[in-house]
Amino acid sequence: MKDSELKERLETYLGGRLKGKVEISNMISLSGGACQENFSADIIVAEGKEKGTYQTVYRTDKGAALLASLSRIDEFKVCKMAFEAGVKTPEPFWLETDPEVTGNPFYFMRRISGKATGRFVVKDPSLNKIRKQLTSELAENLAKIHSVSPETCKDESLRKTLSLGQDLDDMVVASGSVQNLRNQLEGMKEPYPAMEMILNWLEKNALASDRIVLVHGDFRTGNFMVTPEGLQGIVDWEFAHWGDRHEDLTWLCMRDWRFGKLNKEAGGFADRSEFYEAYEKSAGVTLDPKKVTYWEVMGNLRWAIGCIGQSERHLSGKDKGIELAAIGRRAGEMEYEAMRLIEESLS
Repeated sequence: MKDSELKERLETYLGGRLKGKVEISNMISLSGGACQENFSADIIVAEGKEKGTYQTVYRTDKGAALLASLSRIDEFKVCKMAFEAGVKTPEPFWLETDPEVTGNPFYFMRRISGKATGRFVVKDPSLNKIRKQLTSELAENLAKIHSVSPETCKDESLRKTLSLGQDLDDMVVASGSVQNLRNQLEGMKEPYPAMEMILNWLEKNALASDRIVLVHGDFRTGNFMVTPEGLQGIVDWEFAHWGDRHEDLTWLCMRDWRFGKLNKEAGGFADRSEFYEAYEKSAGVTLDPKKVTYWEVMGNLRWAIGCIGQSERHLSGKDKGIELAAIGRRAGEMEYEAMRLIEESLS
């Protein structure tokens, strides 16, 4: 669908929904993720209860969704749940579940300022004064994300979706994560012996979680917006699920998300110890070093499988792109890092 046609359809749709004339301007396609598409849009509602001017982002599906990624409908529900828990994330609104309107379900969210690019966050001089502040802000917000649990989720359907088929009465949620990764690995076209070895180690060393919580699922540099004033908002919730808090904490610290600043283990902008201490203070918990190692190994395996999956999307012809093709080559890096962590844990 052409951008002009999409704009006209959305104006007609919102006009009917909000019972007043709606005008959309400055509708610009933004860089989206692997399974969603975003447009910046300024919206004027001329009359009715929701009269006013809205600076928004229109968010919908595109291409083939990645395995375990949420639909836009479920993503909207997660964003709303997180927003209501006090997490600094764009407020979502105007969800439409009927795909007939534009071809896919969609929703709008408040547009926030800032940049998320990894190299900007870790290297730009304008952020030099606030990186320490950013560390504490992210830790505080991650603690708020983890304050949401299956018990506090009122939507039964969403509670089930976020379980990813796991038994929420089983506190060893790592076992379910291992099984999900095993299913993905068995579905791959070629054998990957190193991944099999890593998976076997994870299976044998699974530990019980202290609590099952809402996990962002992709909490890393590149998925939060930052300005010289600090954190503006956490975005990209399509991999959210119920799980172990250590999953998010170690995903941020994975080597691949440091964007050249390898000595700053927390996202390329902070020391891991500083970030973990700030999180412990905000969440009122003590992190387990064994679980930190375990979930970092898990994260590297998950991303190694993800890299292969990205390249397969290109090779299959379903979603051609040089970036997708190049990402496949990163799988070996993740295999090596996971095996290094395992080796260190045995010494």
